[in-house]
Amino acid sequence: MKFFFHPSPNPMKVALLLEELQTPYELIGVDTFKGEQHQPAFLAINPNAKVPALVDGDATVFDSQAILLHLAQKHQRFLPTSVTGQAELLSWLMFIATGLSPFSGQAVHFLHHAPEDLAYAKNRYLKEVERHYRVLDQRLADHPYLAGDTYSIADMALWGWASYAPYILGENGLVAYPNVKRLFDEISARPAAQRAQGLKEKLVLKAEFDEETRRNLFPQNQAQ
Repeated sequence: MKFFFHPSPNPMKVALLLEELQTPYELIGVDTFKGEQHQPAFLAINPNAKVPALVDGDATVFDSQAILLHLAQKHQRFLPTSVTGQAELLSWLMFIATGLSPFSGQAVHFLHHAPEDLAYAKNRYLKEVERHYRVLDQRLADHPYLAGDTYSIADMALWGWASYAPYILGENGLVAYPNVKRLFDEISARPAAQRAQGLKEKLVLKAEFDEETRRNLFPQNQAQ
């Protein structure tokens, strides 16, 4: 199994699951700051030029949520067994996939990387991130985990982006969302999460966010 990785929120979700499963895999770094995601060899694996991606035998899977579902179903772990639990899992997993994840990504872009200071865009995406965290916090006020009583891939998906909360919300991070913070801290203390965090130390990747990085991460902007 080959895991194409960069230490950013979406790949970190998958890294956590792989480490929880303790299944053997080959870690392959994709230096997105250098534009390696646009090389033909990687585009053959993910035509969307994004990490993460997974080659699992004859199966090739891209998109972090799809990989989480693929691995969880393959190993029959970190999935609720009841119909009700499965419905809750899918609902919260997709809430993160279509809500928290893209709004967080856009908030990061307009708060930190946009070439223009656009007050409307910054406010729009920041407020939507805050709203999503309020919804998650209310859910976790009544349940220990997003899918109910069982730790699942939905919680792993949340953990990937919650680790970036201070970069979006400021130095207080998740303080305003105590139930999200409780779950984030619980997951972060797990040995699998610590191993996942350690993956970045195994790779030599570009760290500078310079003009080359901007061109490689936002090539559509260059085309404009």
